[in-house]
Amino acid sequence: MIEMVIDARRKDLGGFDVGRILPFHARRMVGPFIFLDQMGPAEFAPGSEAINVRPHPHIGLSTLTYLFEGEIMHRDNTGAIQAVRPGEVNWMTAGKGIVHSERTTPTKRAEGGPMHGMQAWIALPGESEDCDPNFHHYAGPDLPSYENAGLFARLVAGEAYGASARVKTASPLFYVHWELAEGVRTAPPPGKGAGGYSERALYVAKGEIEVGDRTFHEGVEFRLVVPGEDRCGQG
Repeated sequence: MIEMVIDARRKDLGGFDVGRILPFHARRMVGPFIFLDQMGPAEFAPGSEAINVRPHPHIGLSTLTYLFEGEIMHRDNTGAIQAVRPGEVNWMTAGKGIVHSERTTPTKRAEGGPMHGMQAWIALPGESEDCDPNFHHYAGPDLPSYENAGLFARLVAGEAYGASARVKTASPLFYVHWELAEGVRTAPPPGKGAGGYSERALYVAKGEIEVGDRTFHEGVEFRLVVPGEDRCGQG
């Protein structure tokens, strides 16, 4: 059953437009996910400024950056300097406070090229809100993946399908990147029940999928209340 459909709204992120899905006036969070932005897809001209998010603070949350295309350089006041590339994760925990910037690397700025990715802000539980800030980078081999018969799945964070990602989260969650060939069907991790999650959502970053008798195109997020009986597929 589909409870809600949310269209992404365009927001400016340091001169670069993003599609903001969460928060929404009728749905502030999904589980611990409090912000969800899609960056791009965009094509930067050689020599353009591209992404240039200047130093700014965060407190009491974690951010997860995951790219499909492009490259972003992260810097923060813990001393971390780390580029994130497609299929990798930059995980920053603000805790009692952190300041960071995100910019296109000088090489990519000179070359130009595509940019497409997602960034999520994830609330910390009360006992972790004042932890020391920290940053971790996870390469592709750190993220469990599966590929068979037109289905590709990568566990970006949390636990799902009997697998665990190395990304250390402060609360139970899952974040899965799916790619489905035409006609392939699959299902999200289970909902309420043994080992299930009470709130789940799907976001179409590229292309379209079918859920039941409805078709959803890129740029739309929706929450599934009882998706254990629903299967999702490429039309």
